[in-house]
Amino acid sequence: MDKNPNSEAIDEISKSIPGTVDGISEPCFSFGVISDIQYADLEDGYNFLRTKTRYYRYSLRHLQGAIEEWNEESNHLFFVLQLGDIIDGFNAQYKASEESLKNVLKEFKKLRAPVHHTWGNHEFYNFSRHYLRNSKLNTKFLGDQIAHYPETIPSENYYAYHFVPFPKFRFILLDAYDLSVLGMDQSSPKYQDCMKMLKEKNPNKELNSPQGHVPIHPDSSDSVCLAWNYRDALSIIWSHKCVVCFLAGHTHDGGYCIDTHGVHHVTLEGVIETAPESQAFGTMHVYPDKMVLKGRGRVPDRIMYYKKD
Repeated sequence: MDKNPNSEAIDEISKSIPGTVDGISEPCFSFGVISDIQYADLEDGYNFLRTKTRYYRYSLRHLQGAIEEWNEESNHLFFVLQLGDIIDGFNAQYKASEESLKNVLKEFKKLRAPVHHTWGNHEFYNFSRHYLRNSKLNTKFLGDQIAHYPETIPSENYYAYHFVPFPKFRFILLDAYDLSVLGMDQSSPKYQDCMKMLKEKNPNKELNSPQGHVPIHPDSSDSVCLAWNYRDALSIIWSHKCVVCFLAGHTHDGGYCIDTHGVHHVTLEGVIETAPESQAFGTMHVYPDKMVLKGRGRVPDRIMYYKKD
């Protein structure tokens, strides 16, 4: 495992700031983050543009290493966020989707903390929404059960929920592919509506182009993975002063920025393009005034202060 280039500096800063991991007090809680495992029992390959190596088989070893380290932190670790693309789309081509998912989930079962799964495009390359809803990747049961007004209850196909691991801190897990043709029953009216929207809004000649994913700020993502409607998403986030961070995957080189409203945008480096001698995961330590990300391998350390009213 390689060492973050700024680890020593972060350690020194941490020691000097009360309330940090190495300082006076303990964090309110901590959680793990990992993204884009994209496991497949295949030899190494390349990304869509053939500019980066993808370590399909070794990604499972990276996950094993992450779980081993998280289990050592189990006294403080409340949960882990798996940010999507847990297995690669190539599995569908080789009729290996279920077997690959089984292998990855077998490793997650060794984790001593609960894991929250999000669904990315590769989940839908492999499975239908119906399958995912009835699989171990549906972690809605970990969400808070609170009363809803009847008109706000989403359809059963909509995969999103929220939870409060510690007072005053709420996590919202979003269904980024609710309006998508991926994983959708082609005979459904919603599929037809999504296809119509795709043809109207998609700026790419190839409808299956990778242009447009989940990150919602141009300074935290490359142009390929930036959501088309990122301006709309930002306007909603900015309308709520309580939002402090937006976490995403998909941009395998990672990214980070703090926007004009003080919201931190963290796009996690992808496991799939992480060489065997490195790593790509992190632990977020949450304090009343900041978050401290302790990254491993390609994931850098960060100290992120909350905006002040």
